[in-house]
Amino acid sequence: LLTNWLECILLPRQPRGLRAGEAAAEAGEEMNRKKLQKVADSLCKTAKHFNKFEVECLIKLFNNLGVEPSERHAVVGLDRNSFRNILHVTFGMTDDMIMDRVFRAFDKDNDSCVSVTEWVEGLSIFLRGTLEEKMKYCFDVYDLNGDGYISREEMFHMLKNSLLKQPSEEDPDEGIKDLVEITLKKMVSN
Repeated sequence: LLTNWLECILLPRQPRGLRAGEAAAEAGEEMNRKKLQKVADSLCKTAKHFNKFEVECLIKLFNNLGVEPSERHAVVGLDRNSFRNILHVTFGMTDDMIMDRVFRAFDKDNDSCVSVTEWVEGLSIFLRGTLEEKMKYCFDVYDLNGDGYISREEMFHMLKNSLLKQPSEEDPDEGIKDLVEITLKKMVSN
């Protein structure tokens, strides 16, 4: 691959000897490069934590994930299962509720599909966001009903699914309820 890239850069192009199919393929590649650059330029304005090269790499990665329209979705993008698989394999996430909530945080237009724009912008915050951006992101993940508040019940459900279950005599739900109460008291006092 590196050799081919160097050849493309160092050797002069000779279009005369190309057959019709090769010329068409080359024209298609040029069009794809232009389209990639146009999309990357646009996304660099909204995904401010990545430079243009990184945005282009993320777009290529997105395209290599095999995202294409399916029978259920006419939109090109990652469906919930594909996205969850990426979260599991790449980031080691195993909690179903957290993975679903992260998917919803990425899927800004709620079309059940993460587009390339949502992918790059979401990763920008997820991987390199400021503390303020990450706090808002986490809040959105924990705000299960989207009402702008995190209730005791929402906190309980998220903690219940996130904490490791320890074999003990005490009811694990009671321990989680206690943790929620301690957390809320601590937040109120600050």
